[in-house]
Amino acid sequence: MMNSSHLAASAAARVGSSTMQLSPQGGWSSQVMDSSLQGNLRTVAACVLSFVAAAVSSAGGVGGGSLYVPILNIVAGLGLKTSTAFSTFMVTGGTLSNVLYTLFLRGSGGGGSGGGRPSLIDYDVAVVSQPCLLLGVSTGVVCNVMFPEWLITALFSLFLALATFKTYGAGVRRWRAETAEMGRGAEGGGIEDGAEEALRLGRSRRGCQWVDMVVLVTVWLCFFVMHLFIGGEGAQGALNIEPCGIIYWVITVAQVPVAVAFTAWIGHHKRRRSQAVLVKTSKLDALPAYAFPVAALLTGAMSGLFGIGGGLLLNPVLLQIGVPPKTASATTMFMVLFCASMSMVQFIILGINGIASALLYAATCFVASIVGLVAIEGAIRRSGRSSLIVFMVAAVLALSAVVIACSGAVRVWAQYASGHYMGFNLPCSATQQNLTTFM
Repeated sequence: MMNSSHLAASAAARVGSSTMQLSPQGGWSSQVMDSSLQGNLRTVAACVLSFVAAAVSSAGGVGGGSLYVPILNIVAGLGLKTSTAFSTFMVTGGTLSNVLYTLFLRGSGGGGSGGGRPSLIDYDVAVVSQPCLLLGVSTGVVCNVMFPEWLITALFSLFLALATFKTYGAGVRRWRAETAEMGRGAEGGGIEDGAEEALRLGRSRRGCQWVDMVVLVTVWLCFFVMHLFIGGEGAQGALNIEPCGIIYWVITVAQVPVAVAFTAWIGHHKRRRSQAVLVKTSKLDALPAYAFPVAALLTGAMSGLFGIGGGLLLNPVLLQIGVPPKTASATTMFMVLFCASMSMVQFIILGINGIASALLYAATCFVASIVGLVAIEGAIRRSGRSSLIVFMVAAVLALSAVVIACSGAVRVWAQYASGHYMGFNLPCSATQQNLTTFM
């Protein structure tokens, strides 16, 4: 009996000891499951918010990067660098579907009857502006490294606030003009504005679109190769060129003559063709030769300085110049596609973790972009007012201003509280790891 009781007690003790040893493992397993579930829920929430942001941004004709980064950083819990990298995939996905929809559906007049309508994209503006836009981005990135984050945040918030009011004012003026046209009994004054603009752009454009596409791809490849050599977006260059060394600065400065040469050749070719046709087929022909290159250079510089894709800046600029809303929206998305895809491909080649997750977010934005376009097209068709696009741009600008001001203020305060240096830097005193990004 004593031996039996002793054995039973020993067995119970061993079971209890085993239970005590297994309990921590069970708790750890439960914590892992809870953490995994929480991560999945955050990813789902980020995808839903990204879908909404992409739909609204696409309807307004902007990339949406200024909304994607806070969503990925705050909701999905990703780091700022990872969020910035993922946002390039998302902007590329959204703009790609927008451009494809514009080329094959919006531009075809809903089925291509009668040969179809020409595309809403103003290829003349895109081709002339793209070299200076990419040059401006490189210039802005250098300024981004030199300027303190508090100054960048303040300048960006101020610019977005001013752009919001200017764009809203342009929308109000266009709304009143549309109302006056409707009052005079003009048939389809609001609906056909974009169609008439597309038809006007379509004169003598069929044979030139593919030529313009080849030129755009050539410009893209030239700047991409230079950026690939010197690195960027916080990544080392493909040839391991020493940052801020002689070769680095030679390649960097070489972007200036390349952009000037492309712009001069394209501008000369476009002007000569326009004089031969004797028909003003683009807004490019109605303004001085330097208007769009200078506007693109300034827009690109602000894009690089503020760390965004450029659509948020380019669309209001085109609207202020006088480009019709539909054409401004389509042309902006077409140009942003080249900028965003350059960063995306660079991230892929130079190496980035989480490609599968980035593609998931990009696919979400791809679908959402089409949904946003279909929704805004339906609203314009029912109301007869293309000014709705202008108001959508103003809404995205206002929302971006609030998000960037708040998130930037939090980061600046954290830097101040931790004793971080808050002054200016020399171009080579800070590495590309210190880029301030809102994309």
